[in-house]
Amino acid sequence: MPVIRTWQLAAGAAVTGLALAAGAVLAAGPWESGQREAERERAAGADRAWTSGAGRADNRPPARPRPAPAPSAPAVLSALGTPAPTGPADGKPGELGEELGPLFADPGLGPLRTASVVDVSTGRQLYGKGATRAMTPASTVKIATAVAALTALGPDHRVPTTVVADGKRITLVGGGDAGLDRAALRTLAERTARALRDRGVTGVRMAYDTSLYRGNPLHPIGMNGNIAPVTALMVDQGRIDPRAAGYTERSHDPAGEAARAFAGMLGRAGVRVTASPAPGRPAKDSRPLAEVVSRPLSALVERMLTDSDNDLAEALARQTALATGEKADFAGAGRAVRAQLAKSGLPLGGARFADGSGLDRRGRVSAGLLTALLAEAARPDRPELRSVLTGLPVAGFSGTLRARYSDTTPGSGLIRAKTGTLTGVNALSGTVVAPDGRLLAFAFLAGRTTSRDEAQDALDRLAAALVS
Repeated sequence: MPVIRTWQLAAGAAVTGLALAAGAVLAAGPWESGQREAERERAAGADRAWTSGAGRADNRPPARPRPAPAPSAPAVLSALGTPAPTGPADGKPGELGEELGPLFADPGLGPLRTASVVDVSTGRQLYGKGATRAMTPASTVKIATAVAALTALGPDHRVPTTVVADGKRITLVGGGDAGLDRAALRTLAERTARALRDRGVTGVRMAYDTSLYRGNPLHPIGMNGNIAPVTALMVDQGRIDPRAAGYTERSHDPAGEAARAFAGMLGRAGVRVTASPAPGRPAKDSRPLAEVVSRPLSALVERMLTDSDNDLAEALARQTALATGEKADFAGAGRAVRAQLAKSGLPLGGARFADGSGLDRRGRVSAGLLTALLAEAARPDRPELRSVLTGLPVAGFSGTLRARYSDTTPGSGLIRAKTGTLTGVNALSGTVVAPDGRLLAFAFLAGRTTSRDEAQDALDRLAAALVS
């Protein structure tokens, strides 16, 4: 292994430790893609589907402990043989401006560009260009969605998918788990069949309930391979090919597809569904039969940010709406996200949360808001937000930054950042550790760009300059 790669891996570990220490196109839409190894492990893991038979709460997983206090920076740096900073270094915005200014002037960033770089430990802005101007954020808005969901629900929250029964009629009730896969659905079918057979029932009528979410399920961009219709019940995110990742064909009726798949699994488990599943709500006297729950919200946030998962983003925005009493549609989710961020005193001037994923071009956030969100997630007294930092893709290693930095790029392994890409819109926002040991949060937004590749290269150079 080349020496530079070994150094990058060690320094990458320092980034994580310091982050915790500091606070711990066209119709196709965006080009976001990428898959982390942890998700392949997740697909094979048995802990994906927790169940409770016949309504028994004692089969739920134990409560996940809240994050421990962040380790100190000196311990992290000493492990690398690097002198630890003795205190906050004096910011030198002028020097940083001299470094970033020529890079920020790159024509690849188009005519609309804003920037914000802050020292996370002090909140001091070290570099800013139009930092308060609201811009189309593309997928960097997922940082806001993540902070809002974690604030409203907590990192340990799990989203249920349940089956209830009224005699020989069962109802599959969607709870909004956009991460539900066929392995979990199969587990739910097997537990449901077992509960029914214990009652002497071998044939049932079946309905499925998606009433938890309201409004038009179709995203404003229409049917698109980047996102399925937003519904409270889906399996494999409505993908026609469950093995596909990134942009791929989606079902027009993900809830119906999930219900039909469940009925088939139920039949293979020994209980026949006597007619095609139909939409419907449970009878008032229905009783619980079985349940599966999602992975903890913190894990869903990490997956959403690393892979830029649009389906999860919209689901988490709606879960935020449900938790705060808002209507679970696009508008209600936007109001809920804004209200949660306002509670933390974040700078929301000009912000508009048109959706949770950033696919809607009507969304607006400022570079200053993005850096404030990252600084909030790094605060020692906000450990519930830690997955916002740990979920950011690592340059050259994971998610949507896997292929954007090479082994010899200065920022490889050192930059953690959320990408944002729509036709004519490019953005990058995340964290780096400066050479003097300070954790910096940055956001660079560009609009009316004419070349995706040129814009991304310019953004990557800006972020890399912060660590050199």
